Amino acid sequence: MRIKYTISIVFFVALVIIEKENNIISRVSDKLTLKQTPQTPLQLSGFSHILLKHNGSFTSLNKMDSTYPLMRQPLENNSEHQEVMTRGTKHILLLATTRTGSSFVGEFFNQQGDNMFYLFEPLWHVEKMLTLETGGTNATAAAKAYRDVLQKLFLCDFSLLETFLEPLPVDHITTALFRRESSSSLCGESVCSPVIRGVFERYHCRTRRCGPLNLTMASESCLRKQHRAIKSVRVRQLETLRPLAEDPRLDIKFIQLVRDPRAVLASRMVAFAAKYRNWKQWAMGGDVPIDDEEVRKLKGNCDNIRMSAEIGLGQPPWLRGRYMLVRYEDIARFPMKKATEMYRFTGIPFTPQVKSWILKNTQASKEASGVYSTKKNSSEQVEKWRFSLPFKIAQVVQKVCGPTLKLFGYKFVSSEEMLTDKSVSLIEDKVFNKLT
Repeated sequence: MRIKYTISIVFFVALVIIEKENNIISRVSDKLTLKQTPQTPLQLSGFSHILLKHNGSFTSLNKMDSTYPLMRQPLENNSEHQEVMTRGTKHILLLATTRTGSSFVGEFFNQQGDNMFYLFEPLWHVEKMLTLETGGTNATAAAKAYRDVLQKLFLCDFSLLETFLEPLPVDHITTALFRRESSSSLCGESVCSPVIRGVFERYHCRTRRCGPLNLTMASESCLRKQHRAIKSVRVRQLETLRPLAEDPRLDIKFIQLVRDPRAVLASRMVAFAAKYRNWKQWAMGGDVPIDDEEVRKLKGNCDNIRMSAEIGLGQPPWLRGRYMLVRYEDIARFPMKKATEMYRFTGIPFTPQVKSWILKNTQASKEASGVYSTKKNSSEQVEKWRFSLPFKIAQVVQKVCGPTLKLFGYKFVSSEEMLTDKSVSLIEDKVFNKLT
């Protein structure tokens, strides 16, 4: 009898546990069910095989598809409304690599005012999630992911980006959007939700006290703006963005920002000292091994930049009138002139607000000019690197990035004396774009 009684109790307890687990699973399933409409398909087919590092483990995207939240925006899901909203809208994509002055140039559009919706490095989240344990990414899959996320964002749809945020947003509210404070659009009154006590937002707005970012409100704000601009240092090849140029819903212009690779390396050695430890050691003594992984990486970066520029400057039919190449050195020396050219290229009025910001932020004191600051005494920044980069390191860059230097009009140095001679300019006068 005692045994039968014990078995009955165990059986009853087991039933209760199973029922509770079923209820929990049911609730989680309901919460994560993807509510998708015909007008807002989740475009993951191009890279659904990639492994995502999510919550400390790698999970196949096609296993996660059913758990991706999609923002419920009836207004935006109406295709007719979206078509009307995009008429006359300009879409600008500023393409660059790190330490080329892209944050500074991005402010040319961020400061435009109420008619511009600007996003600062939204692809940071995509790269972070697609980064493998080895530290690299699958280039083909990453390129497709970048393209699809950019396409959605230019249409003011944050749903796909939302799936790359960690932790996943709750009811489309996030505390972790990278550098939110660098986008005036995301800190505007219309997207400034009340502060929640005890909730910490890493990238909080500086201009006003706002609570966590509501992505639905951000999307609605985006739709109300006339134009949209995005800055990114993560797209490797311009060719991968061809579908954006061919999307009838977008009137997109690509601005590729480049800088002397020697200056870029010098800047990175200061800003990312831990990652460039090998270069710093080589600078202090010994020969640089040309077959080293770091040197190959430098060559790969230069080649990608050059190939993208060659495609853009070649003006294939899909890029005709949509591509502009700008050197950081020209912007630093002639900021107002180059900003005027960029705005003429985009077809957007160059406002007094932007002009005022440029004047204020190109004549900053040394105290205000930090490593990550957008305030620079711009004319002094152009060739400052020449006095910090050793000649032998400059020689290595010239060897592996020679074609890139030549294409962009950067002169080679043949001696230590030439490198540090201020009277010798290393920048050729060169016209890249025929503006009408």
